[in-house]
Amino acid sequence: MFHVGSARSSLFNWAFAKQRGGAFVLRIEDTDASRNRPEWTDGIISAMAWLGMDASGYEGPLLQSANTDKHTAAAQQLLAKGHAYYCSCTREEIVARTGDPHRGYDGHCRDLGLGPGPGRALRFRTPDEGTTVVRDLIRGDVRFDNAAIDDFPVMRADGSVLFLLANVVDDMDMRISHVIRGEEHLPNTPKQQMMWQALDHEPPVWAHLPLLVNEKRQKLSKRRDKVALEDYRAEGYLAEAMRNYLMLLGWAPSGDREILPWPTLVEEFRLDEVNLSPAFFDIKKLRAINGTYIRELAVEEFISRSEPWLTAPVAPWAAEAFDAQAYAQLAPLVQTRVAVMSEIPANVDFLFLDEPDFDEPSWTKTMTGDAAATAAGIIDAAVDSLRTVAWDAESIRACVEQAGAEFDLKLGKAQAPIRVAVTGRSTGLPLFESLQVLGRDRTVDRLLAARGRI
Repeated sequence: MFHVGSARSSLFNWAFAKQRGGAFVLRIEDTDASRNRPEWTDGIISAMAWLGMDASGYEGPLLQSANTDKHTAAAQQLLAKGHAYYCSCTREEIVARTGDPHRGYDGHCRDLGLGPGPGRALRFRTPDEGTTVVRDLIRGDVRFDNAAIDDFPVMRADGSVLFLLANVVDDMDMRISHVIRGEEHLPNTPKQQMMWQALDHEPPVWAHLPLLVNEKRQKLSKRRDKVALEDYRAEGYLAEAMRNYLMLLGWAPSGDREILPWPTLVEEFRLDEVNLSPAFFDIKKLRAINGTYIRELAVEEFISRSEPWLTAPVAPWAAEAFDAQAYAQLAPLVQTRVAVMSEIPANVDFLFLDEPDFDEPSWTKTMTGDAAATAAGIIDAAVDSLRTVAWDAESIRACVEQAGAEFDLKLGKAQAPIRVAVTGRSTGLPLFESLQVLGRDRTVDRLLAARGRI
């Protein structure tokens, strides 16, 4: 799963690197085997490529696991310089000494002079006094009280280096100049900055992006919210719309503009203009932006992009029932009415199914109870004229309008039972153009079938 927050961070990094003539580095941090699988890496690469960040534009993917020798060497360098020490404490022992299950490490082994051995991890010795100042391009100077930062582990007892140190070593090795990442990583930054300095390197430029939150202003959570970029792709969001929207989460171009081509977004993006406040991931706004992008497609492009939603396993009709020419006739109307591409089948399924897929609430409201007699009468009147009228949208409209007039109904009310009888729903594409494409025989057959059901 590629989290929309990670996608936003990637795009900000990508835009910043392109703007500065720098390099975007894709590193897969795979040293924790329990949290990494090849298919997950493939998913990240695929999702990035869908957004427009393909392999031709970045260095990598580089695997963190390929750099383990340098991670270990850095850990030993910290030990040799007195910045780290071996610790044999278990969590149970720390709790027994402090009496507080929530308290961090108490520094028990700091000055015991322990060497490597079974059950002994390597801890970084943090300063007892003073503050660590993280200079952040977005947040300004962020100060951390050193006394509040526990001596943290950098290497496990089995000799494997933990993420914090591995990340620092990889950034040094790859000459990373800017680290642009989510706000949730900020608490780790003073620890990493200490290690950069302990290893005699100048820390990179830090920039921590605001959190993404839902409508309740809660941090987006995969347990509660739809956060996988792949889910949005599967639902029919266009890559260019998603890319545009993600760039607006915490930053805005000048003026009141929001929908802009990617080159313009890259040109105007300014990291120091990113807002500190949490960014609301507004799905309604995303849908609106996506709908705008759909409507701006050339009709031929829209038809081409419709294909995944017109075939199995998405389409509810048999493959042989699909008529590309019929769809092409209605595509311009479909294009103006869908906000995501997955809405296409429900708009055109009446064309390719043997029978309408009836929406029962629509049927009940339009064809039963007090409405039944009127619906039956309108259908009877419409069928009589539709059998012989010229088969074009205007002539069909006139027939339905005349049928409604017999019951003193305006066209909007008169067409309701016709629409439900033929398409199965009370809403959809313009009715008369739809009937023209469906054809006279199928239209009349469906009207008669619905009349028999009333």
